[in-house]
Amino acid sequence: MVSDTIRWSRDIYIEHITGHRQYQEKKSWHTIKTMVNLPVISPFKKRYSWVQLAGHTGSFKAADSGTILKRFSDNEKECFELLMKDPLRSCVPAFHGVVERDGEKYIQLDDLLTDFEGPCVMDCKMGIRTYLEEELTKAREKPKLRKDMYKKMIEVDPLAPTAEENTQHAVTKPRYMQWRETISSSANLGFRIEGIKRVDGTCNTNFKTTKTREQVFQVFMEFIEGNTTILKKYLRRLHDIHLILESSDFFKRHEVIGSSLLFVHDDSGHANVWLIDFGKTTLLPDGQTLDHRIPWQEGNREDGYLLGLDNLISILDSITER
Repeated sequence: MVSDTIRWSRDIYIEHITGHRQYQEKKSWHTIKTMVNLPVISPFKKRYSWVQLAGHTGSFKAADSGTILKRFSDNEKECFELLMKDPLRSCVPAFHGVVERDGEKYIQLDDLLTDFEGPCVMDCKMGIRTYLEEELTKAREKPKLRKDMYKKMIEVDPLAPTAEENTQHAVTKPRYMQWRETISSSANLGFRIEGIKRVDGTCNTNFKTTKTREQVFQVFMEFIEGNTTILKKYLRRLHDIHLILESSDFFKRHEVIGSSLLFVHDDSGHANVWLIDFGKTTLLPDGQTLDHRIPWQEGNREDGYLLGLDNLISILDSITER
């Protein structure tokens, strides 16, 4: 990962008790900790124990059996308090309040991997943009040239910068933020794949330019390894989530930015999907609601969440038809 949108560090990794396997699992979680924000661990299963990666102060800590601690965000706390009273409660990790550990505050959530044995995990970032309108406005108010963002841009597409940007060897943050969404499937499909971790510990976050329906199709085919039982369970869950979103007052009244759908399955055929990450989810002014499908124009705050979910369901449906 090199994208700013997945820069959060991961401080909990899963470690097998046996020698070589233990080393491999440490290595894989060390890789994924800075790659994908997966707020789930399974420290209490018999086959696993947890260790915090030394030298890093992370976003997650282990908690009581079946739960984890996520670094406190007042905005996310308020979202979870509302979600626990909303039909979406069944689609998100259960919220168990705020706790303090080692002088820091955390929100306590269900560990979504508790019931899985050797889980495979995929994070799909939902929506047509991953930045708030306020972030874009703020960046424009002080249009600082960023050489680091220019470097990230040319690493992905050397032809992306304009002649002026090439001369300056820099781009502004607003320019980078908007360009970044167009190279993946976010802008055209309303979601993008952030990363995948497999049961063997291998992980992949090389999806920055996974953009077309066919490319997404192929990634999902590889993720489920052709298992139609798992695919059908994912589809049923997505249809259920879709219906609940349509009836959710929370969803209607919030701009949902930077949130993901977390796909998890294992070899037994157990599979589920949850909505996670509400740090950027923002309550709208009184009386305002969102459609979550119509195109975003600056000022209307539309996030394209349902557009992304519609396309995601359509792509998975097309797998069953082939």
